[in-house]
Amino acid sequence: MISKAKLKLIHSLERRKYRLEESLFVAEGPRLLDELLPVMQPVYVAALPTWLEAHRHCLTPSVTTDCLTPDELRRASLMQAPQQVVALFPLPHPEWDDRLASENLCLALDGVQDPGNMGTICRVADWFGITDIICSPDTVDVFNPKAVQATMGALARVRVHYADLPSLLARLRLPVYGTFLDGSDIYAQPLSDHGIIVMGNEGNGISPKVGKQVTQRLYIPNFPRERTTTESLNVAVATSIVCAEFRRRQQQ
Repeated sequence: MISKAKLKLIHSLERRKYRLEESLFVAEGPRLLDELLPVMQPVYVAALPTWLEAHRHCLTPSVTTDCLTPDELRRASLMQAPQQVVALFPLPHPEWDDRLASENLCLALDGVQDPGNMGTICRVADWFGITDIICSPDTVDVFNPKAVQATMGALARVRVHYADLPSLLARLRLPVYGTFLDGSDIYAQPLSDHGIIVMGNEGNGISPKVGKQVTQRLYIPNFPRERTTTESLNVAVATSIVCAEFRRRQQQ
């Protein structure tokens, strides 16, 4: 059985204000929990008895648990279709080190607003071995419940930082790549195995202040090039294409 206080706490975490106050975020579903549990422990788990029985060995004695009925799970869940388990995890606070970008590829997100895009970009980063993402303060919170679900567990391996992008990029003095409609064909440009790849807002692209720090402006050409197409790609799709090309070059 779950208390009214626990239900109130879970639902309050839909809002960033309360996530910061409680230093907690919500993760739901067996697939997501299977990814997170090997690297971080929740503080609280509410689940159907079948899930709890199968995963007791994954939880330390300090984790508070509640065994729920399907109806209780529906009331606790933030999803339209609840998936066996709701868990509360401590918010991670990863430390940024400038050396990360001097030795590896990192992503930077400038004003990305959609939680689904945010989560998908984390999955893309995870797939292509990019372990650090730097976000502008106006980028959506990666611990928004919708974003967490969209990561599909990539948060177990990808660290997300929030910082003032223009000042951070200015001090790095490293290759900074950005996607622009007037950029140069990505398939014909030299690409580094380290530095920062900047992806911009869904509607406005990369902001002028961040754009000033970009050292190489890239463009993903449509095919065939003379054909009229949609104005631009979804930011998560564009991130996938860009990351794939960077990694392809490294394998040559």
